[in-house]
Amino acid sequence: MNTKNKLKIFNDPIHGFITIPNALIFDLVAHRYFQRLRRISQMGLSYLVYPGAHHTRFHHALGCLHLMQKAVRILRFKGVEISEDEENGLYIAILLHDIGHGPFSHAMEHSLVHGVSHEAISLRIMEILNVEFRGKLTLAIEMFKGQYHRAFFGQLISGQLDMDRSDYLKRDSFYTGVSEGNINSERLISMMTVVNDQLVIEEKGIYSIEKFLTTRRLMYWQVYLHKTGLVAEHMIINLLKRAKTLAKTQGISGVSPAFEFFLNHSFKDAYISDDLLEQFVQLDDFDIIAALKSWQTHHDFILSDLSKRLLERRLFKIKFHPKKSIAPKLEKQQHKWAEALGLSHEAVSYYVFGGSAHNTPYNPQDNPIKILHKNGSVSTLENTSDLINIKGLTKTTKRHYLCYPKKPL
Repeated sequence: MNTKNKLKIFNDPIHGFITIPNALIFDLVAHRYFQRLRRISQMGLSYLVYPGAHHTRFHHALGCLHLMQKAVRILRFKGVEISEDEENGLYIAILLHDIGHGPFSHAMEHSLVHGVSHEAISLRIMEILNVEFRGKLTLAIEMFKGQYHRAFFGQLISGQLDMDRSDYLKRDSFYTGVSEGNINSERLISMMTVVNDQLVIEEKGIYSIEKFLTTRRLMYWQVYLHKTGLVAEHMIINLLKRAKTLAKTQGISGVSPAFEFFLNHSFKDAYISDDLLEQFVQLDDFDIIAALKSWQTHHDFILSDLSKRLLERRLFKIKFHPKKSIAPKLEKQQHKWAEALGLSHEAVSYYVFGGSAHNTPYNPQDNPIKILHKNGSVSTLENTSDLINIKGLTKTTKRHYLCYPKKPL
């Protein structure tokens, strides 16, 4: 551990100067587990849609830390008691909340480590760090798991208006150039206070909440669930599944040792061994990209073709359809492309597939947003607001789609 620390300042394009508050936080930022986040894209393959979206999980984690520092200052100013230990616990939990993300975010969870979420890996990494740092992360882990007796700490880390969402909406908006996502996170944080250890928003901040939720809805359909981004993510998931199949049947070359480990092992439960964790923290986006470049000349047609398509941005076509019409269209396209590519019905599923995307901007059943009125009473957002948009924002919108090649290689 580095014992010669300085209170570093990072210059961030979103929030300006971000200050590291103490030596413990600095040591965590300097740790190799956290530095790996410099090599993990915040938005996966979204740069194939928005060329500027090359920012990383490292950027995002520091931004969350900065917003959490603001939240602590605001709450203390309003008379909320937060001890130094609780403050440090908040900072550590929000700094490390995404440390368990793998290459290209959720693609990893759907192809290489089934049954193991990035939240579970984040928790396991925090537990390992807690041993290394002699128990200094114990309170942060309790807060991260939502088990701390003062509920608002968990709500600031993972809730409807948490620091995670407050940073990524603003940050992703900036790097994609989608101005609809540019929320006023400082305004929203300034409206926060605590009643009975529950996070609430002052009544005058209700329009800021509406803007926040509306922004989240727009960003999901315009950015996170953009149809081109959806098909790119499915393509890399299919490619990784193909690589895993080949690794089991005939072995595979052109990959890093960490990547090879995940291609050759299956994980049937959520237990994360020390060996698995050590291999995981060696893996980042660069391993996957290097493998794609190597696999362009692989003897397996599917692996080679999908690698080329992703590297050259020759993505499949994606069309939205009513759910009832997906099955017959899927069968028709699979038959067509099985003949065109000379593939079996099983193999053509790498090229023709369907799926669905859904978005719920605000779920009042999941830790509802609470409003503090001027008379001191507290009510939930949906029972307070006369804004007609609020009810619409609680509805889940679902879209079904079909993907297939535009033309053969």
